[in-house]
Amino acid sequence: MRRCLLALAVALSVPAVFAQAQPDARPSAAPQAMPGQLATPADSGSISLARVPSDWHALDGQYVRIAAPLTLVGTDGLERFGQLTVAFEDRLWQPTEVAAPGTAGFSQVTANNQRRRLLLDDGSDARDPQQVPYLPAGAVLRTGMALRGVEGRVHVDAQGRPSLQLGRMLELPPLQRPQVPTVPGTLKVAAFNLENFFNGDGQGGGFPTLRGARTLEEHQAQLKKLIATIGPLDADVAALMELENDGYGPQSAIAALVDALNAAPDSHGDWRFVDAGKGPGDNPIRVGIIYRSSRLTPLGKPATLEGGPFAEHSRVPLAQAFQAGDGVPFMVVANHFKSKGCRDASGADADRDDGQGCWNATRVTSAQQLDAWMQRDPTGTGARDAVLLGDFNAYAMEDPIRTLRKAGWQDAFALAKVERPYSYVYNGYSGRLDHALLNAGMARRLAGAAEWHSNADEMDASGYQQRNVDGPWRSSDHDPLLLGFDQ
Repeated sequence: MRRCLLALAVALSVPAVFAQAQPDARPSAAPQAMPGQLATPADSGSISLARVPSDWHALDGQYVRIAAPLTLVGTDGLERFGQLTVAFEDRLWQPTEVAAPGTAGFSQVTANNQRRRLLLDDGSDARDPQQVPYLPAGAVLRTGMALRGVEGRVHVDAQGRPSLQLGRMLELPPLQRPQVPTVPGTLKVAAFNLENFFNGDGQGGGFPTLRGARTLEEHQAQLKKLIATIGPLDADVAALMELENDGYGPQSAIAALVDALNAAPDSHGDWRFVDAGKGPGDNPIRVGIIYRSSRLTPLGKPATLEGGPFAEHSRVPLAQAFQAGDGVPFMVVANHFKSKGCRDASGADADRDDGQGCWNATRVTSAQQLDAWMQRDPTGTGARDAVLLGDFNAYAMEDPIRTLRKAGWQDAFALAKVERPYSYVYNGYSGRLDHALLNAGMARRLAGAAEWHSNADEMDASGYQQRNVDGPWRSSDHDPLLLGFDQ
């Protein structure tokens, strides 16, 4: 889901290195740019920075040229405020992705992020600019891009946060997008948050919907992008999040998705969905499971975990056992825990300012009850091998995920030795809300794991509600996961 920008404190601690400074380091009577225009350097020159300065306040109001490349880390503020977030060196990582809250490591990552973070600004307070002066019309951006030769006038706000009103157009590198990933193994399992896939009344009407597409045309564009994402993954089974909770009839959202997958030119027409009878749950969005009937056979009936934190907050989990040919049976469990938004949060679920947001206690209870449920053979099939998939709304080192790991569930991406995985970029920070957790039996079968960074790095404008660029790009705000297992 799209979220608003958060305020951050600033801790600046690393010594500055000036690659070159003009004789007059503090030009006076510097020409001022009009709001929404490019800044201009003073006649007496500017300061060149080889790396992040130790004190931005000393440069406030001055024109600087940054000799080091900057990494584009966030585009959230572009369309609303005309701002981009960049970082000296590489990406900024969500602190709770790489370090447990309250630890020295967490504090170190937080301070390092704040030290390296810089805002690029259009110099205007106007909302929703049609065009920002430092970007060419129709520019397509992806986080991770390296920006070189950035220059502009420094401004430090009351909280000590630095920004740069740019003095010239950004030189964008050639657009590079990742190919669909492949993983070893004979059994392929995927997970994907669809970002509110609703289909109106299923007959071309009923728009705008509660969430997602606002018109039939937007729905068709969204569906096309989702098919361009799910199809190329070539998974045997996929756990899905943020499906409209509208039953399993021919006009339901899940039926529309499966019909479109089967109608795709390169499809074998063998996609099916798991029918839980109702729900699962009463939330407007639900989880779902789709699979290839030519490759997998469902075993027994689907199972759902209702009550407790799943009655009102976390979405109800859905489990289904499968078998591939003569292979060992396994269970797929689709999950979507309560989000971090603070509406109605109180008591133990209030934000404790530890980086985990609101509703953390509910997510921990959800993890505990999910693990206890899995110990009881929920599908009644005797399938021992299992994978928990989905959007847990918790980064890798937050309490809910650590609770599951402590209970014996293993991170598939850690087992596969994937370096610095991420599936979500928020406010300039990269991390994982989407996880694949394996019990011991499924962990032994793991052959590989990958994320397709087709969405998280893409700017919002590439999505179906705006420019609708061709292909899978920004079909959602989450990246899909793909796992390979031995049967």
